[in-house]
Amino acid sequence: MKSYTPTNLPAWEAKGLLRHTPPESVPITFRLSSLGARMGAQSLDIFITYGGALLIIMALATLGGLSWEGLTAFYALLSFFIRIPYYALSELVWNGRTLGKRIAGIRVISLDGRRLTPHQIVARNLMKEVEVFLPIATLFGAANLSLWPGLILATWMIATLLVPIINRLNQRIGDMVAGTVVVETPRPQLLPDLSARAATRGYEFRAEHLDIYGRFELQTLETILRNPPTSPEARKRVSEVAQTIRRRIRYDEDLPPAREWDFLLEFYRQQREYLESRNLFGDERQNKFHTAETNKG
Repeated sequence: MKSYTPTNLPAWEAKGLLRHTPPESVPITFRLSSLGARMGAQSLDIFITYGGALLIIMALATLGGLSWEGLTAFYALLSFFIRIPYYALSELVWNGRTLGKRIAGIRVISLDGRRLTPHQIVARNLMKEVEVFLPIATLFGAANLSLWPGLILATWMIATLLVPIINRLNQRIGDMVAGTVVVETPRPQLLPDLSARAATRGYEFRAEHLDIYGRFELQTLETILRNPPTSPEARKRVSEVAQTIRRRIRYDEDLPPAREWDFLLEFYRQQREYLESRNLFGDERQNKFHTAETNKG
């Protein structure tokens, strides 16, 4: 079966980061999950699956009819049939996350940047049975296991535990077979509203000023305003942007360097309000070429 593990990893992957470039050509950077988070998520999932099976066994024990040996065998069988669907279905429904992974803030993604497929989910979870659960069940279930089979099982278990530590992407064998990797899922944080920070120094922009630019230019300006200039080069860039906008919209007032930042903030606020109000009437202005594009159609 094909392995998706890359060789000669770039430096940003060696630092615990993984970058994908989807068809939209906008790079997305993920931080690889730590081994501690993965172990915590796995412990929670084991508690959920085996705990659920234990509750069913306890209910059957109260009803009677099964011996202790029968209950033990049925518990091992029941935990298997709960465990397999739990991992596969939860990762299918929650896009690469089980309950344990959701709590730990991690998820499984495809290493090639594409959508996670059912084949990948099933493959990595079936390999987990071979890597972990089957050796553990065999080791604890065979009380009279001879020396060599016991050593082989112990060696296999230690080797599978070492693979994510040695692997640069923290992949276990199942991840390498399925072409997946586990990454962090950071909580989204809303950026502050720039319009609330706009200056109030008497800048008034008329409709003919605000009708020049569209949504694309407004988003570009927002990117600039979210990073206040701290170096001479950055301040020069802000000055060039402010003066370019002033000339482009034919704003008549003089704009001294000390007021260029406030000018941009206030222009952003009024431009945003103008575009939003026009959008209410069905005029969704995309960019400064909006009129030309509309006339061509």
